[in-house]
Amino acid sequence: MKRIHIYILGLGIAALSFSACNNDFLDRQPSTSIGSDNFFNGEQDLKLYINNMYNFPGWGIYNDDQSTDNAATTGATEIKLVMGGNPTASAFPGGWNWEQLRSVNYFLTNFRKAPLSEDVMNHYEGLARFFRAQFYVNKVKRYSDVPWYDQVINTNDTELLMKERDPRSLVVEKIMEDYAFAAEHVNETSESGAVNRWIVKAYQAKFALYEGTYRRYHSELALESTASQFLQLAADVSKNIMDGGKFRLYTTGSPTQDYMNLFVQQNLNGNPEVLLATYSENGIRNSGWNETVFGNYEVSPTKDLLQDYLMADGSYYTNQPGYSSFPFVKEFENRDPRLSQTYAYPGFNLLNVDTYSQGGGLYVQQLAKNFTGYHQIKGFVNDPSAVVQNNLDIPVLRYAEILLTYAEAKAELGTLTQGDLDQSINLLRNRVGMPQLSLTPAVDPVQDAKYPNTSTAQRPVLLEIRRERRIEMALEGYRYDDLMRWNAGKLLEKEQEGIYFSGLGKHDLTGDGVPDIILLNNSESIPAVKEKNALGKDFIYYRTGSIGQDAGVFLKNGTSGTVQTSSDNGIFQEPKSYYRPVPQNQVLLNPNLKQIFGW
Repeated sequence: MKRIHIYILGLGIAALSFSACNNDFLDRQPSTSIGSDNFFNGEQDLKLYINNMYNFPGWGIYNDDQSTDNAATTGATEIKLVMGGNPTASAFPGGWNWEQLRSVNYFLTNFRKAPLSEDVMNHYEGLARFFRAQFYVNKVKRYSDVPWYDQVINTNDTELLMKERDPRSLVVEKIMEDYAFAAEHVNETSESGAVNRWIVKAYQAKFALYEGTYRRYHSELALESTASQFLQLAADVSKNIMDGGKFRLYTTGSPTQDYMNLFVQQNLNGNPEVLLATYSENGIRNSGWNETVFGNYEVSPTKDLLQDYLMADGSYYTNQPGYSSFPFVKEFENRDPRLSQTYAYPGFNLLNVDTYSQGGGLYVQQLAKNFTGYHQIKGFVNDPSAVVQNNLDIPVLRYAEILLTYAEAKAELGTLTQGDLDQSINLLRNRVGMPQLSLTPAVDPVQDAKYPNTSTAQRPVLLEIRRERRIEMALEGYRYDDLMRWNAGKLLEKEQEGIYFSGLGKHDLTGDGVPDIILLNNSESIPAVKEKNALGKDFIYYRTGSIGQDAGVFLKNGTSGTVQTSSDNGIFQEPKSYYRPVPQNQVLLNPNLKQIFGW
């Protein structure tokens, strides 16, 4: 089946120029060189227009956990700005962009000029309304209350241009109406890479879970009483997808390889787990993949995430005495196989990818200031071939998420059964050979402390479902939204740490029993002639110290302890930090746009 070339089919439609508007586009009419009278004339026109709306993510998902407790970053991120002081609305000029909405509403105003059957028209209306829902989901996540527009705004529409923010409850109601229409009318099948009914339903369930949990755990909205209806919708829609029988988890029967291999395939077309992927084909558009996914450029995985992975027997890693000071090699012993399919593990064989000065062979963890020392192999193409790298398919929407959504929604509702677990969470665990989750697990004190506000009657199993979600979807860009909807933003205040070192001297990082690196005090110099280890290889030297000192690696105690990434993450102010202000220039243009929640 021919795959749709998303992001690149707008060549013809670009001539319309309706999207060439800036943030204050609402006071403009669409400037068109090809007007609606001579464009919306047939299905090909509608398809071309809709294809221009595609904006699904690419390889960047593997860096999108940055600035959460999953991944530390040396880069500048918005949440760092939010937590780093007391910023005002003028510090957040972005986000208030409505270009996509105008494109959708322009389509919905004009598309019925095409002489097509009602079924075909409803399909295209459903696609447009799906993209409008997606647009407003992002706005609600960022601002909560936003103006709702379902028509093209002209320069003389003063009342609409100067309207206030509509309440979240109204906007979400409209979002759900759009999703519902799309879920009923968008075609069930499509060419690969195009939106179909299953993709619509997956995003409908995703947002229903988001909104249901957000309302449950955010009392500042005063919408707690309506949370259950969204949670029930999330459960019902996910179950509908599950019962449809179209998808299943990808597995070849190799629990130590299948999970990792899912993220480094050149062709996900036909993969039973992938509902939606972005990809490269025929050299028209490459995936944009970059080996910095590995984690030595700005983003690096954290110890906090590593410690959430279970032991291979299903017990809690953090139940072991002294777990916080385990050396790197021990951290990977007898663990959930997904750990060594997500993190570069002791004994990882790195092929000769150009970025890494060590070249190919047994990988010795590279250490650097403000980095955790952990590296990522999830989504990392361990192949020096540019052809392989540039043709990576990115799994944007996985069936695994549907299973997690179903289990979490049912647990939040207090209606989860062992049968529900067996057809959701335990399928994920089966893939990697992990013990199954029971309906009444013992409460892990670490998880208990992370999420003290959970309110369901099935709290113990909900905590484990949250853990499972964190592990299964790790480093795919889900963590920030999860923390926000669970009202767990305070976890972002924790300073993220890396590998633990007992002290100066020689350390084994490859797991072969032969030391690979030497840690020196920052008062010492790295020798010009390096000592060789028992394998005849030069030791790799690092000078250690505390943050702010002249050192190559920052350790908590200067000469021992965990690798340190920062000295202060700032303060997460509740509820203010869960939201962003309307940009100040927009408030000046429209004084009716009042700031909320402390902004």
